[in-house]
Amino acid sequence: MRFPFLLAALACAAPAFAATAERPNILLIVADDLGYSDLGAFGGEIDTPVLDQLASTGLQLTNMYAAPTCSPTRSMLMSGTDNHLAGLGTMAEGIQPFQQGKPGYEGYLNQQAHSIAELLRDGGYRTSMVGKWHLGLTPEQGPDRRGFEQSFTLLEGGGVHFKPPAQATAKIEQITYRENGKPVELPDDFYSSDFYTDKLIDYLRQGQGSGKPFFAYAAYTSPHWPLQAPDAWRDIYRGRYDEGYDKVREARIERLREKGLLPADFVAAQRLPVAPNLPGWEQLSADQRRVEARKMEIYAAMVGNLDHNIGRLLDYLKSTGQYDNTLIVFMSDNGAAGERHEQFYPAGPDTDNRLENLGRRGSQVDYGLRWAEVSAAPLRLFKGSTAEGGISVPAIIHLPQALARQGLERSVARVDDLAPTFLALAGLPDPGDRYQGQPKHPITGRSMVPMLEGKAPASPVLAGELFGSLYYREGNLKLLGLRPWTMPGEAPQPLRWQLFDVARDRGEVEDIAAREPETFERLKRAWQEYAQRVGVVFPPQAKAP
Repeated sequence: MRFPFLLAALACAAPAFAATAERPNILLIVADDLGYSDLGAFGGEIDTPVLDQLASTGLQLTNMYAAPTCSPTRSMLMSGTDNHLAGLGTMAEGIQPFQQGKPGYEGYLNQQAHSIAELLRDGGYRTSMVGKWHLGLTPEQGPDRRGFEQSFTLLEGGGVHFKPPAQATAKIEQITYRENGKPVELPDDFYSSDFYTDKLIDYLRQGQGSGKPFFAYAAYTSPHWPLQAPDAWRDIYRGRYDEGYDKVREARIERLREKGLLPADFVAAQRLPVAPNLPGWEQLSADQRRVEARKMEIYAAMVGNLDHNIGRLLDYLKSTGQYDNTLIVFMSDNGAAGERHEQFYPAGPDTDNRLENLGRRGSQVDYGLRWAEVSAAPLRLFKGSTAEGGISVPAIIHLPQALARQGLERSVARVDDLAPTFLALAGLPDPGDRYQGQPKHPITGRSMVPMLEGKAPASPVLAGELFGSLYYREGNLKLLGLRPWTMPGEAPQPLRWQLFDVARDRGEVEDIAAREPETFERLKRAWQEYAQRVGVVFPPQAKAP
């Protein structure tokens, strides 16, 4: 059986449907900086029973793409189109002088972009969100102005997970929370994932008798830096990472093979080479190993706590009889985070990063490049990169009962495909290039409904760029223009072009550009056409790649 309105919705010819019991609820859950293999269902050693169960009874997407970092991904998610059109051609925090004032580089979700929250609200859904917004800091740019009837949000891209001190001395503590656009006072026992869950359940409960389906967006800030976890969670994983980076990474890759997510002959991405400022486990002293293991223990605690809170959301839906008629989408916003945040967020006078205080209030550490390589396993590189480890994310979909299907789904999809998917399942037409009399960039993502129904979708063409690195994927071929990874203080390296067959070489180990010169040059031209179409801005005196 299928939803009776589905074919009409897919044809984009249906009028907006009145709210009915048949229209599915939509719960979108986004984790922040979660790596590809962190969840148990994706080979990880972290205990994530709720998401593992969701994966086993639903669809586990092995080829889901995002943008390389958080706010570009969120702009694509909300608008259903390319981040360069939606206002986040680069992150607001990273706009360069040559990008300032250029269309698509506003640093917030611009007015030329659709908002899926507006479209669903105006189509008869009640809309709510909690967590990280990161799509605009001013009052007119907030979620309450882009279609969310109820919202409790952190406006910035990251912050401490506990209540900031009244006199914040560190930059990471100077953050802004808003509820429905108004300033709020956090409770003393605030912890991000716990509080966001409480708040979203409260919003859902308030609207339960409305007769309308809901669109709820849980934009968790966990496990984003800084690594902090509640007391009850902080020591659960003590000792689990004492063997070091390589042992944990190898075990993850082996479990991925056992689960059928990787072929037996899969060649994993290579680690970054050992260097004086990037040691391997063997180069660390005993004291350094204790600190490194402790960081990953806290990271795992954050992921475990996140899984627990997602379980609370699902339990609410089950207890109220709404679970079977809810589309649930879970994904990460980008690959594992390898950046060193202290470059941009220096410690304050009250920061306490002693080993015994790591993970508590006042500590301010990330887990670094080597653990990011573990989280990204078996893929190459991490957040900020257009390599597979930067843009491939774990994703799970629970389908409403009328579409119920389960198993591994290997079709390729991307975050901008979610908006047209939601519209199709809600029975709402594609809004085209105007909305309420205002010109808009059309939704360019593809509805995932055929894939969700088990049909073989056409191979997509995907392209993207961030921080000067880029990719163009056509079927199984992926053109990659990557600036070699540099350590802080090193001069940027020139763009390096490569070509990979990611169907058999997802670790991006074997560059086939020399073997396929005509294809290589054709895809480079295709990328240039994409860049011109969406308005990628290049530095002055620099040619388009």
